[in-house]
Amino acid sequence: MRHKLLICTLLIMPGAGRARAERVDNVLAQMVPDDSVTLIGMRMEQLKSTPLFRKLVAQETLPQLDRFAQESGFDPRRDVRDLLFALNGKQTVLLARGSFHVKAPDNAKQFNYHGYVIVSGAGPRQGPAGYCVLDSTLAAAGPLPVLKAALDQYKSGNRKNAAALLTRARSTPENYQIWGVTGAGASFIPENLPPASNGADFGRIFRSLQNTMFEADLRNGLKGLAEGYCASAQDAKSLGDMARGMVGMARLKTPENQPELLRVWDGIQVEQSDRKVSLIVDVGQDLVDQLLKLMQSTSVRKGTNPGMRKN
Repeated sequence: MRHKLLICTLLIMPGAGRARAERVDNVLAQMVPDDSVTLIGMRMEQLKSTPLFRKLVAQETLPQLDRFAQESGFDPRRDVRDLLFALNGKQTVLLARGSFHVKAPDNAKQFNYHGYVIVSGAGPRQGPAGYCVLDSTLAAAGPLPVLKAALDQYKSGNRKNAAALLTRARSTPENYQIWGVTGAGASFIPENLPPASNGADFGRIFRSLQNTMFEADLRNGLKGLAEGYCASAQDAKSLGDMARGMVGMARLKTPENQPELLRVWDGIQVEQSDRKVSLIVDVGQDLVDQLLKLMQSTSVRKGTNPGMRKN
């Protein structure tokens, strides 16, 4: 589920006003393991009402999530108010606030971990992973090592965990339903961007950036911002020029019988200031279908299943 939602997010990206507000649920923040290098947040109550999200959910089947929901009674698409993914570079723990009344499947293995009950998969299909419902409003799930790390962090009461990442995350404007921040050396954004289209390989751009962030508003089309920092201003200028060239080349390669795609590319801007490179995109609601077709066509050309990437 993480990649299916995030790939549509990471294609886009522009920000309107940058008024700052608290953006991370305070309880979820207390569970972020200290070795996290990337945080991804989703305000599910707002996100589920957006036209693009409803369209994606209607188009895509999620058999693993369907199976998990059937077995546990916990469906993130229905029960979750806020989601926070914490990645340590190798594994991801999902932290959730919502309304949880979960019944563990009869064949599930349960064990006590420092006062918390962890439900783990009964068979090799799920591997060493599980979930824990701490109370009716708080749950966590993921591979057992990172799930245990999140529970340890919460139990410790230490509020200095992942301080730099959480400080940046809390500065995300309230009007964005999806956001993400990465620390130095983290490669989440370039690894999860859609395949190159018409020569526009934005993954190549973001592989050269550090301390990246993105934020997206799906209420009326796709609006958002993605940015990161280079080692020097000169490097940032070169990278910005490269990104602008990619967008220009993509426009030139757009077939004459698809003028609506030109409007999609026209909605993408690249800005550079000192060491920072920003990718800004504003795609109106009337162009969302074209954007989805573009994503799907590039995935097919790459021989991948649209919206699905491997870790």
